[in-house]
Parts: sequence; C-alpha cells; structure tokens
Amino acid sequence: MLGLSMGGFIAQVVAAEEPDLVRKVILAGTGPAGGPGIDKVTSVTVHDMLKATLRRKDPKHYLFFTRSMGGQQAASEFLARLKERTDDRDKAISVPSFRAQLKAIKRWGRSAPQNLSRIQQPVLVANGESDRMVPSVNTIDLAARLPRGELEPLYPDAGHGGIFQHHEKFVPRALAFLEP
Repeated sequence: MLGLSMGGFIAQVVAAEEPDLVRKVILAGTGPAGGPGIDKVTSVTVHDMLKATLRRKDPKHYLFFTRSMGGQQAASEFLARLKERTDDRDKAISVPSFRAQLKAIKRWGRSAPQNLSRIQQPVLVANGESDRMVPSVNTIDLAARLPRGELEPLYPDAGHGGIFQHHEKFVPRALAFLEP
C-alpha cells in the first residue's frame, strides 16, 4: 500500500487495524498523528493557493515544491508529465471535499500520538527535506517509531512532492522495496 500525504495517515490506520490486508507499506510526504506542524496545513495551503492565483501559476508549484530555481523547474516538469495523460483523468476536487480534507488533516495534526509499534509490516518512508505541508521532521520521526521502518534519505531541494521531483530515484527504490 502506498500512502501519500493524507493517504499516508489513512495507510497507517489500515496497517495498524487490518494488518492482514497489507504486506508492505510506503509512506510519503506524511507523518504520525499529532506531528508538529501538521495542524497548520490549512494556513499553508490557503497562503500558497493565494500566491499561485496572484502569480497565475498552478498551486502545486508552491504546495509540493521548493521555491528554489531547481524546485520550480521540477514543478514545471511534473505538471508537464501530468498533462501527458489525456484519457480518464482525475476530476478536480470539489470545494466541499477540499474543505473536508483540510479539516481531517488538521484533526490528525491535533490528535494524540498513536502507538506505531502495532504496525509490524515493513514500511518505507520517503519525503523531501523541505516539506512545508507535513514538515519533514515528521518523516524522520515516523520512520524511527515504526518497528520495521526504513527511511529513504530525504530528497534534497524537495518539498511535499519529493517523490514526484525525485521520481527517478524513488520509483526504483519503491519497486525494490516491494519485491517479495
């Protein structure tokens, strides 16, 4: 199971509560319940979306990538890759769903830390070194608290979309991790 961002929160719960459903887990751009800064996601998101609107850019430039020249180049390349798929594209998230997502993330960030020792499956944990949405310190903490956690070195000059920016490193690492 691969859980990215909020999907990583969900993946942690599934792995802990239904361990027979999951053989291995990859958690990216995510953190443990109650992790520092996770409850600030609404303010970070609104700020970055406003900035993107004013600069006429896709919000992903700011939400998922660093502000450096390299980060912004990676954002442009990622957005170009997204456009390659022309059929069966995901629909845009509705405003009520987006609000519910932000509320759920904030609640996760304000929750009491969970006992991650219940997750006995091998877990690969990855992120960029400069994640502002789910601060990267959470990635390190998450990997350390998982009994079979493996921390992929944090990707340099990368944010919440570290696995998108460094896909050439992440994909082979993930595939090797998932091998039986």
